[in-house]
Amino acid sequence: MTISVQWRRRTVLGLVLVAGAAALIWGLRPQPIAVDLGTASRGSLRVTLEQEGRTRVLDRYVVASPVTGHARRIPLEVGQAVALGATVAELEPLRADTLDPRRQAEAAARIAAAGSALSGAEQRASAAASAAELAQAELQRVRALRLQGHVSPAAEDRVASDAQRSGAEQRSAQFAVAAARHELEAARTLLQYAGKSSGAGLVTVRAPVAGKVLKIAHKSEGSVTSGQPLVEIGDPGALEVEVDLLSADAVRIPPGTRVVFERWGGEGALEGVVRIVEPAGFTKVSALGVEEQRVWVIVAFTSPASQWQRLGDGYRVEASFVLWEGKDILQIPASAVFRDGEGWAVFAVEQGRAVKRSVQVGQRTGLLAQITSGLQAGDSVISHPDDRVRDGVRVAAR
Repeated sequence: MTISVQWRRRTVLGLVLVAGAAALIWGLRPQPIAVDLGTASRGSLRVTLEQEGRTRVLDRYVVASPVTGHARRIPLEVGQAVALGATVAELEPLRADTLDPRRQAEAAARIAAAGSALSGAEQRASAAASAAELAQAELQRVRALRLQGHVSPAAEDRVASDAQRSGAEQRSAQFAVAAARHELEAARTLLQYAGKSSGAGLVTVRAPVAGKVLKIAHKSEGSVTSGQPLVEIGDPGALEVEVDLLSADAVRIPPGTRVVFERWGGEGALEGVVRIVEPAGFTKVSALGVEEQRVWVIVAFTSPASQWQRLGDGYRVEASFVLWEGKDILQIPASAVFRDGEGWAVFAVEQGRAVKRSVQVGQRTGLLAQITSGLQAGDSVISHPDDRVRDGVRVAAR
């Protein structure tokens, strides 16, 4: 009896010691490192350059006083529509100085120069009209071929964009003709009223183009000098976007680059295309006090006007310049990629362990990276590997 009790006590004590040893070994064994996991997947990838811009009227004209005199109060309001030739302001000219022969010759030369400018503007307008007609004819031809399946949708979009751009250039050329006529009229007015008193009558300043009043620089009655701005007129229905980019970024954006406008205040995204990258830069001081060389990039809308008609002059938009895009692209989180010698590598997860793999990286965005070799769709990778993660260590999803 005594032997049986002692045997039982020894057995229980042995089991307790074994269990304690097992628990101690289990507690001291290396634990898996908690990591964030990502998955290699296929999908669309777009590399963009984002910058704020603002809208501006494509063609605007500053109506200035042709003579020195007393301006009557301008009855117009900002946003009011004006017709071509409508009265913008009325001036009571002061007695003008009598022009000596030299100044008379200068005034006559100014009239001749204005006439030449008008002739050149009319020729450019005629050429722009012809180009717009050809672009529309080409668009109709391509659309007919598209219905027959001989032309791709991308080719049709390019031709449509060219037609829209040609139409904008035609409107701009017509605007330039109207402005040149106004300059010629102003030059003739200066010579007409030379040496005459204020009793010669009122000088009527008329709108050189049809549009809307964008700004009134001299609203109230008062004295004005020759060349002083009175009213700005333009067509808010013809808008473009100006974006100032760092010169190092501007060289990556050729004319014709696709632009997407998001978070502009309306529903959906707007489309545009780079019309011109200005050849001259300018210096701008950043918010941190650093001098930067920047370049103006002008973007034309390609979306239908009905989608952006609520935008006006000087409205803020966020422009995304599409530098590269592709479909069915193998991609992983950009934070998973790290330098490994002269190449790139990632930590893949296989059977609960980290395995370092060399990969080839293509295009990159701020969040995603294209993988051209080294991984397959569905592979798990460690999104943010730290110094604890090494080849072969046990890992577990956080």
